[in-house]
Amino acid sequence: MAADGPCFLERVSLTDSDSDDGFQYEEVSAEDDVSASAGDEDLHAALDALERRADGDARARASPRPPPPHAPEPIDDFLRNFLVRTGLARTLDCFQTEWFELQRKGLLPERPTACVPDAYVHNRLLEVQLRRAEKERDAYKQAALRAGELVLKLQKERDFHRLQHRRAAQEKSRLAEDVRRLKERHAACGPALRQLAEKHRASLRQKALVGLERDRALNRAARAESPDRGDAVGPGKEPGKEPTKEPGKEPAKETGKEPGKEPGKEPTKEPTKEPTKETGKEPDKEPGKEPGKEPGKEPTKEPTKEPGKNKALRHLKDSEFPACSRTKPLPPRVQVGGAAAFSIANSLQAHGAAVSGLALHPRKMVAASSGDDRLWRLWGVPAGEMVLTGQGHADWLSGCCFHPGGGALATTGGDATVKVWDLVRGRCVLTFEGHAHATWGCSFHSGGDFLASCSMDNTAKVWDLNSQRCRATLRGHADSVNSVAFLPSSNTVLTCSADKTVSLWDARAARCAQTFYGHRHSCNHAAFSARGDVIASCDSYGTVMLWDARKASAVATVDTGPHPGNQLAFGPSGESLAVASNDGAVKLVRLATLQVSSLLGHEDAVQSVTFDHREDYLLSGGADGAIIIWSRTGPDLH
Repeated sequence: MAADGPCFLERVSLTDSDSDDGFQYEEVSAEDDVSASAGDEDLHAALDALERRADGDARARASPRPPPPHAPEPIDDFLRNFLVRTGLARTLDCFQTEWFELQRKGLLPERPTACVPDAYVHNRLLEVQLRRAEKERDAYKQAALRAGELVLKLQKERDFHRLQHRRAAQEKSRLAEDVRRLKERHAACGPALRQLAEKHRASLRQKALVGLERDRALNRAARAESPDRGDAVGPGKEPGKEPTKEPGKEPAKETGKEPGKEPGKEPTKEPTKEPTKETGKEPDKEPGKEPGKEPGKEPTKEPTKEPGKNKALRHLKDSEFPACSRTKPLPPRVQVGGAAAFSIANSLQAHGAAVSGLALHPRKMVAASSGDDRLWRLWGVPAGEMVLTGQGHADWLSGCCFHPGGGALATTGGDATVKVWDLVRGRCVLTFEGHAHATWGCSFHSGGDFLASCSMDNTAKVWDLNSQRCRATLRGHADSVNSVAFLPSSNTVLTCSADKTVSLWDARAARCAQTFYGHRHSCNHAAFSARGDVIASCDSYGTVMLWDARKASAVATVDTGPHPGNQLAFGPSGESLAVASNDGAVKLVRLATLQVSSLLGHEDAVQSVTFDHREDYLLSGGADGAIIIWSRTGPDLH
């Protein structure tokens, strides 16, 4: 019988024939039973207790309460349930018989044993708690992973903003120093300006005196002419009075000629003339002309040349810009058999900070890299062995480029200087100072005598390596000039700026020849194709635009964003374009179809890319300080 089952009473009469178990039962009379029970409890008290219990049950039903918590079952019910579940019916009958017999005789205590918990329910509760704990553990683990990624991201952003803050602080200190120097120079120039103003006023007064003396000399020359002329003012005559007419002669008529002058005849020259006070020379005297011939005009004077002034405009060691040789036959294209993929051939930790620039030697498989750790290094390609390293800038480096002869390397950096390094001697041989802010890049002229640089001060400059001075300053951009490049075999300079424009300049005249409009965001880099007929530019939203350099118009637009494109490079074949993207991938653009593919390998933003001479390898440098050498895995170039 289950503990929670229904209970009822049934009258059963036992006879001797019904009992066949051999047990001797004693008869109990009704009077004895009633008297015994009457002695134990009062009938009226029991009825009152039943009524109170019934009232309590009714009130409980009227106001329902939540069910009581699960109570563990007694040990007898536990045993019964166990025997029922296991199907031990005979064992259950024997247990029931003996249990109730002992209970009727009063041999069992009221609560013989403690309660036994329901193991199944307990196990179910433990399983639910375990699953809940596992779910919480997994949720905490995912939250911890997300928190770790967020911490790494915030650390990178903190380092980036800290670097930008240092750069801004350096620029601020540099600007403060420039302002201080300008104030000192302005204060020093004040007396000189006042002295020059006084000299200017004195020269104006002297010029007025010279003009007055010249007019007087002209008047004296006119009076000194032949006295028989009717319009001459002779000695003893007062000006403004009519001359006395001689009998039989008509006065000179106004014919547009000087009075008393016959056509074809020169006036008589006076042997003596009074010199001017200032120069001591005869006024207005030129070969073949007589003084006073044109009284209304001033004589032509030769410009005064100050000694050494014209020599300052032209330095003795200045190089001559070579004639443009773009009309010569263009170099043959490198043939590429269809689209090709790239895979990682080598990876090297080149710098301790971001790799800001890459450049390839014009003839050898040697690459140069510049980094934010103020170092430049030379690497063998594709082995990746370090050949040479150098240090000399006072701040981070932003770019580098090889001399066309291959014996020198130019670098730019945050210290606003451009340095030229002799790779044979391994030291700096030239330092150009003239930019007011950090320099972003540089490019050699194909002749090797000129070097162009761009800067955050909104200008680009052309430097002469022979005279070691600035030959031209390209002004016209309204914001930072982010890249500069010479068109091969030409005097044309290509620049792009944060003012969203790309411009072509004539380096000889320092004038803008063409400006391309179309970008909606800051232009980060621009480059010529190998043939020079196509220009590519990328901006801070990953938009790449292709321009026809001859027609000065946009050809195509490719979206590689939304992350910024930091730098781009044409392949030697002119069929591929590599873009260094800020999302840590190198984007390859197939120019024939404008299809874009990605090369993944860097752990941070890619800052620079370049191809080798035959397009067998692609080099990329990232903000993680690594240089990855990608090898072509597609069709062969040959």
